Amino acid sequence: MSTVIEDVDQHPVEETPVTRQYQTEDGQPNLALLEDRTPEGLKASSAVTLIIGVLGTLFVLLNYSPLWHTDFWGHLLYGEWIWSHGALPKTEPFMPLSVGMSLTDTAWLSQLIGYLTIEQFGVSGIQFLYASSIVFVAGCLAFSLYARTQHAAISLLAVFLFYWTDYQQLAIVRPQLTGMMCFAAVLAMATSFRWRIWYYLAIPAIFAVWANLHGSFIIGIVTLGALTVGRAIDVLRRTKNVKMVLAESRTRQLFILTELAAAAALLNPYGIGIYPAVFSISGHPNMAGVIEWEPLTLRMKQGQAAAVLALSLIALYRLSPRRVTTGEVLLLVGFGMGAMWTSRIIVWWAPVAAYYFGLHAAAVWRVWMKSRPPAPKRGGLYSVSILGLLWIFFAYTPFGGAVLHGGPKTPEESRKRFEKSVSRSTPLEAAKYLKQHPPQGQIYNTFDWGDYLLWAGPEDLQVFAASHVHLIPEEVWEHYNAVSHGSSSWQAIMDRYSVNTIVLRPSRHPALVDRIKQETAKWKTAYESNTTIIFERKNPI
Repeated sequence: MSTVIEDVDQHPVEETPVTRQYQTEDGQPNLALLEDRTPEGLKASSAVTLIIGVLGTLFVLLNYSPLWHTDFWGHLLYGEWIWSHGALPKTEPFMPLSVGMSLTDTAWLSQLIGYLTIEQFGVSGIQFLYASSIVFVAGCLAFSLYARTQHAAISLLAVFLFYWTDYQQLAIVRPQLTGMMCFAAVLAMATSFRWRIWYYLAIPAIFAVWANLHGSFIIGIVTLGALTVGRAIDVLRRTKNVKMVLAESRTRQLFILTELAAAAALLNPYGIGIYPAVFSISGHPNMAGVIEWEPLTLRMKQGQAAAVLALSLIALYRLSPRRVTTGEVLLLVGFGMGAMWTSRIIVWWAPVAAYYFGLHAAAVWRVWMKSRPPAPKRGGLYSVSILGLLWIFFAYTPFGGAVLHGGPKTPEESRKRFEKSVSRSTPLEAAKYLKQHPPQGQIYNTFDWGDYLLWAGPEDLQVFAASHVHLIPEEVWEHYNAVSHGSSSWQAIMDRYSVNTIVLRPSRHPALVDRIKQETAKWKTAYESNTTIIFERKNPI
């Protein structure tokens, strides 16, 4: 048996030339041959697409949030007044018992924007702005964290913790949301890994606008100041040299920005007088009786959420390989103590806590996994997907639907849509009754109903109180609270202020309702439902 081996050199095998198959067997274009010609700068990643998808979903849901019944309507009233008068009010213009009370309107620009929006686009326009402002804050938090950590999941977890902690404060549409937008942008820039020269223009410009949008611009200045001091302390601890503190670039940058921000905030109608005006509001004695200005406690849901976030941060600090900066400690402790003084400060503590949670959580994750997250895929397809998602998110909002398909066709349809767009606590029934039966002279009302009653009730309605309680004389506010709690002196107070109509939310004033119902000789029940009760004096004063 023998083996024959052919000489391949003598008998070369002819190779079949390879041709690119531009079509598949069924005649369709071969997509495998397509090349991504999207410019590199316009290519998006899968991680960015994920973040935008989550934030867009939140945006759509927030567009269906009902408008709260409290000071939102009062801010619209101020915006209407400013627009019609072409000036800022110097004294409280709506509550007759507050005539002559000096008014420093630190939110005049937000109020004007809100009024023009609802005048032009209706309630859906306000809902669109509301959702946009919250998603802007969440976006600043998510993308600044992703830029530092390259971890989309942890960035979104930080957004969740921020929203969970702040959701009670975020439920109300008010100028404070514009302040939160400015705060989020400033925090993202001031804590960024790389310093950009345009920050010297952007941050002062933000403060110049912020000082006209909301009085919380002071929080921004405090934040920059804390980061500056914290950076200086960190440099001093490492170098033991004061000269190095002055020479270190980031310390100088933060210090200059703090000065520029404080100066830019003076570009407002009140000049330097806006500073004492802001502090006078937060320290006003009338605020002590308002629940959102009470100290943060564990009995509150937002207090429980804050405790979970704080404990999570403490655990991460124990595990994290990252250095804990003095600046973050100053911000967390400072705003945390502020929240224990008044719960409204949690609005500023939560995004700071969530941001540093994300930084340290990503560092701990890298240690556990012993590697950095893999680089996400990038391509033009993701960019196109993002554009498609943005269009879908817009189209599914009430505002987007109105733009694409038109608004309500009939007054009845408009009324039903409006009722679905406001909170259940909005005094729709009371406003309707008062408009049909205009009261004589002064009325007494649940104070947080006053704003909507002024907005939707009869012209020149004389409410007893509204949500801006710092504009109410202290004696009037004391009398309001005495009547509200069913004091034995309620009748004398009603006579003193010549009150002929009492508009109440029964669940808020059960003792007062019982007392009035017992006075059948002087008062009668003019209207009553599960949510509203209106009494009228039988013999008006």
